[in-house]
Amino acid sequence: MGKIIIAGIGPGSKEDITPAVLEAVRGADAVVGYKQYFQFIADYVKPGSECIDTGMKQERERAEQAFALAAQGKTVVVISSGDAGIYGMAPLIYEMAHEQGTDISIEALPGISAFQKAASLLGAPMGHDFCVISLSDLMTPWAVIERRIVAAATGDFVTAVYNPKSHGRYWQLYRLKELFLKERSADTPVGYVRQAGRPEQEVTVTTLAAFDPEEVDMFTVVLIGNSQSYVSNKKFITPRGYYNGKAGSLTLKMGQQIMMESFRTIEGELNRHDYPLGHKWALLHAIHTTADFDMENILHTDDEAVERLYAKVVKGELKTIVTDVTMVTSGIRKGALQRLGLEAKCYLQDARVADSASADNITRTQAGIRLAVEEHPDALFVFGNAPTALMELCDLVRKGKACPAGIIAAPVGFVHVCESKHMVKPFKDIPKIIVEGRKGGSNLAATLVNAVLAFDDAAQLKPGRDL
Repeated sequence: MGKIIIAGIGPGSKEDITPAVLEAVRGADAVVGYKQYFQFIADYVKPGSECIDTGMKQERERAEQAFALAAQGKTVVVISSGDAGIYGMAPLIYEMAHEQGTDISIEALPGISAFQKAASLLGAPMGHDFCVISLSDLMTPWAVIERRIVAAATGDFVTAVYNPKSHGRYWQLYRLKELFLKERSADTPVGYVRQAGRPEQEVTVTTLAAFDPEEVDMFTVVLIGNSQSYVSNKKFITPRGYYNGKAGSLTLKMGQQIMMESFRTIEGELNRHDYPLGHKWALLHAIHTTADFDMENILHTDDEAVERLYAKVVKGELKTIVTDVTMVTSGIRKGALQRLGLEAKCYLQDARVADSASADNITRTQAGIRLAVEEHPDALFVFGNAPTALMELCDLVRKGKACPAGIIAAPVGFVHVCESKHMVKPFKDIPKIIVEGRKGGSNLAATLVNAVLAFDDAAQLKPGRDL
């Protein structure tokens, strides 16, 4: 009695064929496979070995021929591209052996799968839990495939997509993108590789929103990142564990681990997943601090407000943060201030404030803002308590006495609160983050500052660096 060896020959490069597979091919009495794959192993087939190559969609016929040859006492190698057990010939061979009740010896040799080759070319996208989905509905009903797509998207799996598109199957990849965008951020990394390991190889990294299915064909493998995936130096990376960016350190403080897990939970429960990165980053901080998902409705950020404010910090254009009350100052992370060379100040306890408030019959927070504007007219002004202080700043801006680098408006209460927030909106040239309506608070204002100061961690969804 002969033997059948099911061999995965890799994605298409001779360098990616394993030594065990090459040894099996060299020793085979017969090699059976799809005709396009023989070009990769022709140099290794021994003289006199019988080569049986058949066309597309003739898998069952190839399996039957392999069993017939093995029954003649021959050692038969059945070749599959990639790994024979992943959308390859191995399941069919084993099923046929079970159906026939044969005692022919069967051995499977693993190969490098197309998604593994694609992943290595893209960087390290498969670093955490992943799944592989085929969009071919020839043998699997589309309804089943769609349920698997939804499960992968909601489960935050890195997802490899096989058989993404063909001449007759053109819409399925569009549907997959639509389903993923309901669960994943628009800036989720997507990488795709065409003809991996072959001379025609093409490697592309983009985002879920920008991903164009028209650029994909049946020779392409598509990889979609999870909520932690990011792109660095044009490489697609999905971290496996916690890494805080310090050389040689692979651990995080417990507080940051908890915060990261909280952010992932919050992101999964958002009503929308296509927010711009800066807005989403501020929103996640706001919900994390308040446990209030109404923030999704009431948090307003000007276009790229978070990004613009962070850029001012990096360029050294923003050096001072002024708050209306000391509680806000206390909530701004000291590590971030030190790391970025910033100063956070509140004038409420300044001796000059009490005299000014009494003399002008205004609140102490108003007097504090007046004094702050005299000394730091271009600061980032942050309000978490006093609407009168925010109104004072608006008046000083209109008079040309203040030119804030930005405004975070989150005063809380019932008197003049909504009005103060409306008053700040017309300043189109000033980047603003506003908590609409009556809600707000010192803790909320502080966390929005922290979001700005840690914006470079937003793409990786790694909050809490400065805890």
